[in-house]
Amino acid sequence: MRVENLKKTFEMLKKEYEKEDLLRDELIRRSRVVVKLSKRIIYSVHRNDLKSASEAITKIKKEVAKIKSLTKSKVSDVGYLRNAFQEYVEAICFYEFIKNKKIPTNKNLGVDVDSYLLGICDLTGELMRYATNNFINKRFNIVVEVRDLMNFVYDELMLFDFRSGELRNKFDSIKYSVKKLNDLVIDIMKLEDKK
Repeated sequence: MRVENLKKTFEMLKKEYEKEDLLRDELIRRSRVVVKLSKRIIYSVHRNDLKSASEAITKIKKEVAKIKSLTKSKVSDVGYLRNAFQEYVEAICFYEFIKNKKIPTNKNLGVDVDSYLLGICDLTGELMRYATNNFINKRFNIVVEVRDLMNFVYDELMLFDFRSGELRNKFDSIKYSVKKLNDLVIDIMKLEDKK
């Protein structure tokens, strides 16, 4: 048996494996940066520090662009990338809704459908928190505005036939947030009736 060719094949495979391993390490590192920046954006928006949020958005967009340039695989097929992209969607959409009263599309954000839908489902949790804080601070118009958006998102997602799994679980949890927000709006109406 001649093993010279096979030896060369294994040497090439080893180099390719090491190259892929380095790429994977870099993607994991960059994914972690995206997750951290996403949390920073959300934290800043909740504290009404849109300047810090905007600075973090500049950084996160560069990281996302770099990840896209490095990967040839579909993002939703790689767990750590899908997680980073859904966090990115959640953070940018939260910022855009609070600052500009709009939600970017998956095309605007340059993300795949799964990452976008997962991020939108996560967004509803931050919106719930935002609405609750505004209810406590008697900014009732914001609570109603958030409730309207949440009802719209929930109604639209109801039209999907989600398979079991992470997306289905996240979608199912939205109905509880919608119910809580509707209850808050009823409480607001009761308070205004007492005036």
